[in-house]
Amino acid sequence: MSAAPQLPVSTGLSLADRAYEGIRDRLVMLDIRPGEPLNDDALAQELGTGRTPVREALKRLEGDRLVVAYPRRGTFATAVDITDLAHISEIRVELEPLAAARAARNATEADRAHLAVLARDTAHLQARVTDRRELLRRDVQVHREVYRAAGNPHLEDILVRQDNLATRIWCLFLDRIPAIAGHVEEHVGLLEAIVDGDEQKAARLALEHVVGFERAVRAVL
Repeated sequence: MSAAPQLPVSTGLSLADRAYEGIRDRLVMLDIRPGEPLNDDALAQELGTGRTPVREALKRLEGDRLVVAYPRRGTFATAVDITDLAHISEIRVELEPLAAARAARNATEADRAHLAVLARDTAHLQARVTDRRELLRRDVQVHREVYRAAGNPHLEDILVRQDNLATRIWCLFLDRIPAIAGHVEEHVGLLEAIVDGDEQKAARLALEHVVGFERAVRAVL
């Protein structure tokens, strides 16, 4: 089986931003394992950005709670602490519905066309995609597109950070949680509600999705 594709990379970024996104997504998907040291030189060579952008990215990632730096020891991927689940969910149950409703209200025509295509691509995943990590990447992609369509960069920034932390928890239990495809396919109704401009339905479905995520994780603890 060929390797699953990486998360989409934004275009038109500076070298520091490219390094940040590249390392961030490796941390989110646990390609860099919790507790693993991060080597500046190796990352710079892998990403083709140079050491300075990598170091700038690592400083930003420390603020995202994805890495931790220790004097004279280096920088390491943070541990995935399941006790953080309640704190993350507390934020997401309030802000995910807000972002979904804003997206339904504020998305541009171009946004709606893009989200309509994403909805069609997300439908019937169970019959087309068997790689669980690819399914999870698609889940992350949908969330990020909804946050972007909401049109509030501050809200987007908060939710991307919280979704990143939630995804790391999901990755930790990925082989134990059933029906991953069904969880991702829930986004079809959400995306369609946003495209249709139905704020209440979009908010309700976003809330149900977040609550379902926490329930699924707790069921395997």
